[in-house]
Amino acid sequence: MILLCDFVWSDGRLLQDQTIELQAGKIVDLRPQQPQESGHHHYLLMPGCTDLQVNGGGGVMLNSDPSVDGLMQILKGHRSQGTYWILPTVITDTPEIMARAVQAVLECYPTQGILGLHIEGPHIAPERRGTHAERFIRPLDRETVGQIAKLRQRDIPVMLTLAPERSDPGLMQELAEMGVILSIGHSAASAAQVHAAFKDGVTCFTHLYNAMPPMTSRDPGIVGTAICSDHYTGLIADGIHVSWDMARIACRARPRPDRMFLVSDAMSTVGGPDHFELYGQTIHVKDGALVNAEGSLAGAHIDMVTSLANAHHHIGLPLAQAIAMATDIPRDVLGLPRQKITGMALNDLIALTPDLTLSEVPHAEA
Repeated sequence: MILLCDFVWSDGRLLQDQTIELQAGKIVDLRPQQPQESGHHHYLLMPGCTDLQVNGGGGVMLNSDPSVDGLMQILKGHRSQGTYWILPTVITDTPEIMARAVQAVLECYPTQGILGLHIEGPHIAPERRGTHAERFIRPLDRETVGQIAKLRQRDIPVMLTLAPERSDPGLMQELAEMGVILSIGHSAASAAQVHAAFKDGVTCFTHLYNAMPPMTSRDPGIVGTAICSDHYTGLIADGIHVSWDMARIACRARPRPDRMFLVSDAMSTVGGPDHFELYGQTIHVKDGALVNAEGSLAGAHIDMVTSLANAHHHIGLPLAQAIAMATDIPRDVLGLPRQKITGMALNDLIALTPDLTLSEVPHAEA
């Protein structure tokens, strides 16, 4: 089967006017188009998106169902929206919930699409907790280090979002030495505390601007320090968590554009019903936002393909940069290889229309 594509994303490059040849459901050749070639036409063909912050999907929250079945349902919900590789995220909860999430990943890894585990909290600042339940917040402790060690002993990627001002530097250094991606989020740290955390192993920031103190002319805080750093930084591109102007400022000011990546911060409503339970509260989608009973944003109702489109259309980023932020750069964060589509299965690719919405990829047997 032959596919004719206006654009193809492969190995970190946006290639124009390409011909793709498939055999037995796999791409065996990628070459420039020749005159008079015929085949199925697509505007853009690319690997499915990679998302490093997925709290839920397909009607399931990981905190509510920290099991292999729960992980598979979450993955299924996101695959239906064009995200094929996820870092399931367990947020602030009891030690037992964290342990069950760790065990579920241990049981299913390496399942295609499950990249590891993102532990967001409970080692965060109460004053910047957002929708996280305050009763479960605690400083970084040996219990969490032990749970993470189980994953790292299997070389399973782990991201830990924490507030460095509430975290023992020795434990942070121990986790960094294990290969854990330490990410600052839900924190009230000063710029000085952030710089100190860099020395303790922090290499990333979780959903820039959100659950962080605002920067001022005399105090860059976490936001300004993150923007000026060359560390990886996640961004929710739904126009609700961060205004388009503030997203533009951050993206244009980064010294290394290849260190900014998109995250969905998705809840179970992505690929699922329009409401869910979290900490005993019912949270609904309202005007595109998820808000809890306290009026705080409770995660996001957006998928990565829509995030990619928003990055291009609303933030104004070049198409290649927007695609990289939803594919290659998240993989860079985890130390995973970038994807060359030659040799990949057609089922691992997605097709987008000129307005960057999903379109159907023909089956290999067609």
